[in-house]
Amino acid sequence: MNKARRSLGRWIFLRSALLTWGAMAHVAPPHAREAFTLFVGLLSRVLPALAVVFLLLFVANLVMEQPWIERHLGRESGFGGWLIAVAAGVLAAGSLYAWYALVGELKQKGLRPGLAAAFLYVVSVKLPLLPLLVDFFGLTYAIVLNAWLILFAVLGGLLVERFEIPRRIRS
Repeated sequence: MNKARRSLGRWIFLRSALLTWGAMAHVAPPHAREAFTLFVGLLSRVLPALAVVFLLLFVANLVMEQPWIERHLGRESGFGGWLIAVAAGVLAAGSLYAWYALVGELKQKGLRPGLAAAFLYVVSVKLPLLPLLVDFFGLTYAIVLNAWLILFAVLGGLLVERFEIPRRIRS
């Protein structure tokens, strides 16, 4: 599919979403107002996370050149690449979907697919919520849960690499 056709499809989707929204506002104004209020609330929570991700994308483009990524996170990165991916995923804050853009950008620069999968999986380990997890479920549970999350992040990454079908990422 060529670029112009994809662009046209995006505009058609936007137009149909706006028309649907307008029809809903015409048919059920109170529901449309409530939905719009919820949308604005969600947008106010998502925008700061997206701003951080775009800032990180900007910094990553300045600092992380393709040779560095290929050496430390590429096909030949070895155990160190797994450590970097898992540690970065554990330290990453915010929602998972906010990290997709950064991981996609790094993947275009040479990030191994398995490391990308491991990073995205291990983002579910939330360090700020760890005290709450320990308080509700106990220390043993918290340790076992997080150890399993990290282990399965690596195993999932290895499976992604094993069964990967190479394809180009859209830019």
